Amino acid sequence: MTGDPTWLVPLPVVLPLFGAGLALALYRRPRAQRAISVVVLSLVLAVSVALLVLADSGPLVIDVGGWAAPVGIDLVADRLSALMLTVSSAVTLAVLLYSLAEGEADGDEAAPVSIYHPTYLILTAGVANAFLSGDLFNIYVGFEILLAASYVLLTLGGTGERIRAGSIYVVVALLSSVLFLIAIALVYAATGTVNLAQLAVRLPEIDPGVRLLLQVMLLLAFGIKAAIFPLSAWLPDSYPTAPAPVTAVFAGLLTKVGVYAIIRTQTLLFPEGRADDVLMWAALATMVVGILGAVAQDDIKRLLSFTLVSHIGYMIFGIALATQAGWSASIYYVAHHITVQTALFLVVGLIERHGGSTSLDRLGGLAKLAPVLALLFFVPAMNLGGIPPLSGFLGKVGLLQAGVQVGTPLALTLVVGGVLVSLLTLYALVKAWNKAFWQTPPVEPPRTPLPLGMIGPTAALVGFGLLLTVGAGPLYGYTDRAALTLQDRSVYIASVLPDGERGQGESAEVAEEAEDAEHDNAPGAGDGTAGDGTAGDAAGTEAAGTAADGRVGAGATTDGGRP
Repeated sequence: MTGDPTWLVPLPVVLPLFGAGLALALYRRPRAQRAISVVVLSLVLAVSVALLVLADSGPLVIDVGGWAAPVGIDLVADRLSALMLTVSSAVTLAVLLYSLAEGEADGDEAAPVSIYHPTYLILTAGVANAFLSGDLFNIYVGFEILLAASYVLLTLGGTGERIRAGSIYVVVALLSSVLFLIAIALVYAATGTVNLAQLAVRLPEIDPGVRLLLQVMLLLAFGIKAAIFPLSAWLPDSYPTAPAPVTAVFAGLLTKVGVYAIIRTQTLLFPEGRADDVLMWAALATMVVGILGAVAQDDIKRLLSFTLVSHIGYMIFGIALATQAGWSASIYYVAHHITVQTALFLVVGLIERHGGSTSLDRLGGLAKLAPVLALLFFVPAMNLGGIPPLSGFLGKVGLLQAGVQVGTPLALTLVVGGVLVSLLTLYALVKAWNKAFWQTPPVEPPRTPLPLGMIGPTAALVGFGLLLTVGAGPLYGYTDRAALTLQDRSVYIASVLPDGERGQGESAEVAEEAEDAEHDNAPGAGDGTAGDGTAGDAAGTEAAGTAADGRVGAGATTDGGRP
């Protein structure tokens, strides 16, 4: 076990699930629940960092239960999934520590919500499962775990506003799930598999029209999760109603799971890029509509929710460019945005606590009352706005350079749109900064001390965002290598299916070709001999042995083994 690091791969899923069960069993002991959550998420972060380092030498694959792919369930940690896992683990741990300090400051420890910790750990397991799954169905399972856990977290407290927002969220999420499940059924009907590596080989064999239909269905399902316009209207109405820690983790992670699914499927399953232009238009619309909504807001939570939608457009822009530079910049921007957007929502929780409101018309004077809070807001706000030399600026420059390299009129239109949206983002955030911290408040807010336990995790995430700036060179190098692996699909395929095997099973086209080849090679077909069936029996024996093995190699067939 010590010599083979693949045993680490399932731990980011298994540990939170085990911790959730243990925390639920100890529902009468809130201190034990808190300790379990902190220990489990700390271990998950440590494992994620280890996977980040190990995956740089090649994908790590483990077959769950010892059943090899494509029959069994495989978990895959490559550079992309390991990076997403590491950033998300850091964010979930920081938000957990923030929520613990908030509960202690509010006196909730006397009557804790016993379901919070198990649900939060289940949410973490769902995120990890979605990032690591090597087949479509288990990505779907990860999404459903997220849906169940996120609904519970969204409606904690049971207020009418939260129940309404939770209902909207569930209806939209269920629509996405139904579309995804239908897409999985169609994929399986067309190819006989849902394993991503095997699909990468088989999808090019089916009818192009069917392949395009499958691509569109998956994009619709993932587009709802990622909040891509026009599938994004639900987000600004749902997220702001939740408690600050819940809103922060939702903003940082849930939409990025959808973005990750788009990156994975577009690069691995549909490399021909037939939907790239549509994705570019969707990216532009998402950027523009989102930021126009943000500019019009007078509530800081809703303002940040609209900027969240807007900046999803930047990520989709990089994906749609379908180049190594575009994918690399998009991955870097995802890591940046997870960190910075989460930090901003945590700061807003502190603003609401100190100023008594999230309405910009009711806030003011916080720079004098809480200068530390002013600094904690200013740094990630400028980062999100793209002020050099912060990571937001570096990510946007990478995306814009990739767009210029593509050089098509549509790509250049998005480059111009990206610049304008960045300026409008800066305008919206500066407006929020001025009103919340510098304008004269209509009512002088009380001097409420800020709990150090809430400031610490927030400052840590702000610092992590700055670390993405300081370490931009090595991180961009890592995302470049991740993008190169996405471009060279054979690396992923060979890691899951040894020697790039096509796997057992046939698409319609391959079945027809195999039938013709079998007819041509039948005994007596070419030399006029009747044969006694010996050759046919031998051929049948070889075929049967191949089928029983479950992994058809290039040497076993003449046509079916092509990559």
